[in-house]
Amino acid sequence: MMNRVEAAEKVIEAKVAKGLKWADIASVGENAESWIVTALLGQATMSIEEATKIGELLELDQEVVEALTRIPTRGTVMQMPPTDPLLYRFYEALLVYGPTLKELIHEKFGEGIMSAIDFELDIQKKVDPKGDRVLITLNGKFLPYRKW
Repeated sequence: MMNRVEAAEKVIEAKVAKGLKWADIASVGENAESWIVTALLGQATMSIEEATKIGELLELDQEVVEALTRIPTRGTVMQMPPTDPLLYRFYEALLVYGPTLKELIHEKFGEGIMSAIDFELDIQKKVDPKGDRVLITLNGKFLPYRKW
């Protein structure tokens, strides 16, 4: 049985071999590009229908398609702190701005957390004459702590 890491490697190999972009692959799916990439990289579970459509586009074998439908063990694909420079910048940003995010969320919403389950992610390129900007939206449902 193929695991999610192996399936992700097969997906990336097929993507590169076919010269496709993630948007091309996502166009045959039912969900947002960011969610589809998350699933194809092994961190979300696809329906058999969506995995089959993408499997046909990428010419993946049935073992890879089936792996995409299995519930993953989330958060296990990289070491912490990350060593990749791009991923480390997110870690660094959270170290610097995390206390501000926490303080402002609590002030605006009350005591609670932002869900990473009822969640949406979007990444956009913002053209700027001084250098293009990366615009990232993390959109999670607020979950208040409850008393019992």
